[in-house]
Amino acid sequence: MSMKFPFFNKKKKVTEEDERDAPRVPDHVAIIMDGNGRWAEQRELPRNAGHKEGMDVVKDTVISASNLNIKTLTLYAFSTENWKRPKSEVDFLMKLPKVFLNTYLPEIMENNVKIETIGEFSSLPLITREAIQYAKEKTKQNDGLLLNFALNYGSRFEIMQAIKQIITDIDDDKTTIDKLDEHTFSEYLYTNGLSDPDLLIRTSGEQRLSNFLLWQLAYTEFWFTDVLWPDFNEEVLLEALEAYKQRKRRYGGI
Repeated sequence: MSMKFPFFNKKKKVTEEDERDAPRVPDHVAIIMDGNGRWAEQRELPRNAGHKEGMDVVKDTVISASNLNIKTLTLYAFSTENWKRPKSEVDFLMKLPKVFLNTYLPEIMENNVKIETIGEFSSLPLITREAIQYAKEKTKQNDGLLLNFALNYGSRFEIMQAIKQIITDIDDDKTTIDKLDEHTFSEYLYTNGLSDPDLLIRTSGEQRLSNFLLWQLAYTEFWFTDVLWPDFNEEVLLEALEAYKQRKRRYGGI
């Protein structure tokens, strides 16, 4: 049975008592979706079966996040290191965005979700870029949940590209070294314009960042679960949000 929170029930009129008892909902949740392959292997299925199952979980999680009034959901879909996997698996993963959007874009539109991406977009196969670009164009007027896919994303590459661009801009007299601070540096990252994640969730029991949003996660709250991504559901998401509610974020203070 899912945990129930008054604040999450849109159909109920929220009272002052409800607001006092309600959990603090993070504005921005990032998820490292891990465990598709292991989920399939445990069932003696091909790894791609796990990726297909995980795709369906993405849709359910997006709808749950939208209903819970989360503003931004960033999903680590494909890293720059994932190219090292077998070609057959990579090819399957590159086709998943088109399959996902062909299946679920109408429901995404119904829920007023806007789709964006971060990562080295130009290096993706044409079939992937076309599907994502179509979805971004189709949803650009939506002003509900921002669904942010990290595709061909690697944080070290992102930071290095930012440094190179800053050097170029200094050489071209577009900026000066004296103007460079944390805020200015953030404007050179893929996530320019987005708030930093409040909560990071990683599934499958692994407890590492895997080159994901290294700059942006400086003061993010982390929550790890042994649940494999294909088994992730709203109940697990609510468990993470309840844990987040108990945290006291000090940002280096007392």
